[in-house]
Amino acid sequence: MDRIELIQGDITQLKVDAIVNAANSSLLGGGGVDGAIHRAAGPELLEECRTLNGCPTGEAKITGGYHLPARYVIHAVGPRWKGGDRGEADLLASAYRRSLEIAVENEIKSIAFPNISTGIYGFPKEQAADIAIREVKKFLTQHPEIEKVIFATFDRENYELYKEKLKKE
Repeated sequence: MDRIELIQGDITQLKVDAIVNAANSSLLGGGGVDGAIHRAAGPELLEECRTLNGCPTGEAKITGGYHLPARYVIHAVGPRWKGGDRGEADLLASAYRRSLEIAVENEIKSIAFPNISTGIYGFPKEQAADIAIREVKKFLTQHPEIEKVIFATFDRENYELYKEKLKKE
């Protein structure tokens, strides 16, 4: 699908309409990509996030991008991996879906996703990649208004994993 792109690099540097933050439910910043996005966007992002009253797992909320090249940040809360029998896959799929729905609602044409839940939340990378790719492809078939989805991997392992899976599709 030519509307999907894969890069290895820093999501905070991408010139897209929106980047997705792998956020925790407080939306008040954290480690990994969450911390990097908050640092790059500046203190205004945290100020706006404080007004949102958190976000449940599997859901997403939107804020401005502030000092980022991206106009918006969509904060998606993925699940913590607890063995796989507590609805983790459905919650992760929902986080991707809700991010894309918010993108459409806000007339966002280009969006970049990190690898949600695969860092300190411990979601198995291969299963998470399958879910991310499946949800994005399914959504794009029904929503031509989204012109570009970028999977922005920070580490080589996720990059190679996505590259192989996207090649097979």
